[in-house]
Amino acid sequence: MRYLTGLLAAALFVTPAQADWHVAQSDNFVVYADDRWQDVQEFAEALERYHSAMSLLQNRERTAPSPSNRVTIYVVGNESKIRKLVGEDARNIAGFYIPRAGSSVAFVPVISMRGRETDFSVTVLLHEYAHHFLISNSPFAMPRWVNEGGAEFYASAKFEKDGGIAIGRPAYHRAAELAYAKDVSVEELIDPDLYEKNKGKRFDAFYGRAWALYHYLFFSDERRGQFSAYLNAIVNGSEPRQAAIDAFGDLAVLQKDLDRYIDQRRMSVFELPVDLVPIGAVEVRKLSEGEAAAMPLRIRSRRGVTQEQAAELLPDMREIAQQYPNDAAVLAALAVAEFDAGNDDAAIIAADRALAIDPATKDALVQKGFALFRKAEEAEDRDAAYADAMVPFSALNRLETDHPLPLMYYYRSFVERGKEPNETARHALERASQLAPFDKSLRFNTALMQAAEGKIAAARYTMAPLASDPHGGGMAGLAQRYRLELAEAEEGEPWFPQIDIAVDDAVEAATAE
Repeated sequence: MRYLTGLLAAALFVTPAQADWHVAQSDNFVVYADDRWQDVQEFAEALERYHSAMSLLQNRERTAPSPSNRVTIYVVGNESKIRKLVGEDARNIAGFYIPRAGSSVAFVPVISMRGRETDFSVTVLLHEYAHHFLISNSPFAMPRWVNEGGAEFYASAKFEKDGGIAIGRPAYHRAAELAYAKDVSVEELIDPDLYEKNKGKRFDAFYGRAWALYHYLFFSDERRGQFSAYLNAIVNGSEPRQAAIDAFGDLAVLQKDLDRYIDQRRMSVFELPVDLVPIGAVEVRKLSEGEAAAMPLRIRSRRGVTQEQAAELLPDMREIAQQYPNDAAVLAALAVAEFDAGNDDAAIIAADRALAIDPATKDALVQKGFALFRKAEEAEDRDAAYADAMVPFSALNRLETDHPLPLMYYYRSFVERGKEPNETARHALERASQLAPFDKSLRFNTALMQAAEGKIAAARYTMAPLASDPHGGGMAGLAQRYRLELAEAEEGEPWFPQIDIAVDDAVEAATAE
């Protein structure tokens, strides 16, 4: 097993002896790539202009998230490495994104922004970031066709050499789907129950049709104001089909209009010049020799590993740490690897070594906190153990006030001791959810906390995006069930879910799907 796992790691990432790894940091992104610094900077700047364009078209204020809530992007080299990172059922995956409070990550094979068309793997990243942006900037649950159509609308962006950006271009990557896949009608887009009833095993044109309807309603002069009216009706609780009829009128007419729209040869596009999509500074630095050596293992770790997989990768990480004993970033990566392998004491030692070199090493503080929390579960004096476990998170909070993890773990320090969280802890969890609305487990637990406080309306509001999440798996099912039960609850009266297993276990099982 050790040999096979080592062989897999070697096949995944063969790092040249003189790896040219760089990291670019900007307001909304952190990009790691083994590439020329000019290309890494160009890529980060393009992503920032994409964010700026979305802010403009969505009429959102251009504000930067807390540094730890930026999306970190790892460029791994090619699609074969992406598929190996994903594992099973990865034949058609060109990149992927994992939303987590304090550590959202995305993995793409290349960063090329050149040529007539944006590389498909970059389009995948833009699609996922559009979801991230829209969730972060709107707490309201939208129908699936709006979520996916909007993500496709923005993801078809093209980046100009002068810094301008074109948004709302035809989704050429959906052309084959629209031409050959099983068609999806307007009524099926609008009515999720009808879509599920008619959906077969054959691949259909849901994404392509969702993009087309979104694009048509966004640009149509004849239907100006109808899309906004529809979205407002949804936000105010209207049933999806009725909201569509009230806003769009006869759906059969809308179907004919959409079919004609798809068949036309020219479509409107937002051509945004560089002055309309301003960005902040992008800082690029070359990684230290030790950081570059650790990057392949760090990427695998950030993807997520089982304890067994972590144990197989750990010897290589320990060897790198021995070669670079004075590199705080390498020691922090070692702390991650030790923790993932279940070695809490070793993780704490590695984290302390990193912090002795640089007390502002955030990854080291996080891993030390994680390890201390896990050790506290078995401590004799649990109050003292959890107080000690909060020390690195408190230090992290001083470094970054809006880092969500100290807020989350302060709340957990009560729950895991079986104590009632105080008001400060409850506010901390709500604040963490506000900072990282894309973290589904965090949102789920925040909603359950609100329900337990008797904040029934707030709990249903917090739960709504989870209930409507088309990719939510088991968690979406739980959220739908709880929202229905909460509708019968009385405001001000504590509500608790009637389930056979602990809520944390249910969330963990749902998240794993």
